[in-house]
Amino acid sequence: MSDPLLFEKDGAIARVTLNRPNAFNAMDEAMRAGFRQALNTINSDDDIRAVILSGAGRGFCAGTDLSENFDDSTDQFLDREYRPILNGVASSSKIWIAQVHGSAAGVGAAVALNCDLLTIADDASIYMAFAAIGLVPDGGSTWLLQRAMGNKLALQAILEGRKIPASEALSHGLANAVHPAASLAAETEALANRIANGAPLAAAAAKRLIRAMDGLSYEGAISAEAKEQALLSVSKDAKEGVSAFLEKRRPVFRGA
Repeated sequence: MSDPLLFEKDGAIARVTLNRPNAFNAMDEAMRAGFRQALNTINSDDDIRAVILSGAGRGFCAGTDLSENFDDSTDQFLDREYRPILNGVASSSKIWIAQVHGSAAGVGAAVALNCDLLTIADDASIYMAFAAIGLVPDGGSTWLLQRAMGNKLALQAILEGRKIPASEALSHGLANAVHPAASLAAETEALANRIANGAPLAAAAAKRLIRAMDGLSYEGAISAEAKEQALLSVSKDAKEGVSAFLEKRRPVFRGA
């Protein structure tokens, strides 16, 4: 039996691949356990700066494997199985990039949208599949959709349970870029390399700030930025950045 989740590292970039192609990468217990283990590995490795999350086979992820036997109540199941994964990505100091081809459906859509950045193939979609089985989105999808699309468009997408095509995902801010399917992996890798070549402490600080903005006033945002800036300004990377600027050369950031 093949590993339901693949992890590999190439310099400063890690790749996490959902690997149940025959089940459209539906997430079962083994895959979720592998994901949590990969998170621990990634978050404890100072050399990793960016992570590409993708799916093997025809699509990104079909959501939860509905053939599983669920002993817990639904809320207990979601808290135990998905909250550590979603919170782990959100709180990670690394920049996570979802690389979506085919379809990201159900909680698979939540996992993709929860990543810091998202690239999508031009023939792919984000599928709000819950309405078809009499459910509402979970895994934080409602919050993620509302934040990007606003109340009315997010509610429409949920009620209609429709597939949001790549072009619409881009226009609504759910995706960063749309690429032809054949070049999606190469374009996503190029994005990851650009991020990995930047200052990792500043990238982590920017991620924390963006994730915190919804709960802050304008004055609170100014204060939060100031606190992050105070820490960054005394880092070796900031000193390197200033020196490189004055010397008209490319900076080499080391995350210190």
